[in-house]
Amino acid sequence: MKHFRFFSALLACVTLFGLLAACAPAAPAGAGKKVVIAMDATFPPMELVDQSKNMVGLDPDLIMAIAKDQGFQVELKNTAWDGIFAGLEGGAYDGILSSVSITDDRKKTYDFSDPYLYSGQAIIVRTNETAIKSKADLNGKKVGAQLGTTGADEVAKIPGVTAKNYDTIDLAMLDLSNSQVDAVIVDYPVASNYALVSPQFKGKLQIIGDRFTNEPYGLTVQKGDPKKLLALFNKGLKDLHANGTYDQIYAKWIGGKPPAAPAQ
Repeated sequence: MKHFRFFSALLACVTLFGLLAACAPAAPAGAGKKVVIAMDATFPPMELVDQSKNMVGLDPDLIMAIAKDQGFQVELKNTAWDGIFAGLEGGAYDGILSSVSITDDRKKTYDFSDPYLYSGQAIIVRTNETAIKSKADLNGKKVGAQLGTTGADEVAKIPGVTAKNYDTIDLAMLDLSNSQVDAVIVDYPVASNYALVSPQFKGKLQIIGDRFTNEPYGLTVQKGDPKKLLALFNKGLKDLHANGTYDQIYAKWIGGKPPAAPAQ
């Protein structure tokens, strides 16, 4: 009888532990994973270095929020744009989250997440500029862009333009303000930041018109996604949209509401 009571008690304990385990919340999908993400922190408000030498901006906030949601750890690595894709191919980091536009050409070499922001190229000129009112007016002008970006690609498509490429976009803006180039083509959020927010350039620069391209940004990884990051990123991004965190991050760094996906 004593043995029966002992085994009955043991069975009850095992059953109780099983029920507790079943009721416990499941571990996040990325639990225990650590990833290294590269950014070129010279592209405000998307990614920049603050006075304390920390990487801040929409992209750092976004990846940290997704990592928290999905349970993985992130190390950010500030990397110059001219070598950022080569570093990914060489395995120096696991992904790039640095305002990378998803293009058909880049899809041949890399895999991308779902779009996390819809951007596009904008034209920025000096506030005293009267001759340039649209892209058509750039014929015969000297136009700056950051080397290796879709902005530089767009400059190359414009007939009659003298292109000047820069390692970082701030150097292009400096030359523009000093009348060394007539215009700069750059992603719209960055154009807005320099023209409307930057203490150095506010009041000196203006945006002409609206975006003239539609370019979704995505997390960039090696072909085949060897670290299995895309599913984590996409799920986290979906959760952030659902709980309002994404809108808060967007409003903090860009203001207003995020643009909707362009009509196909």
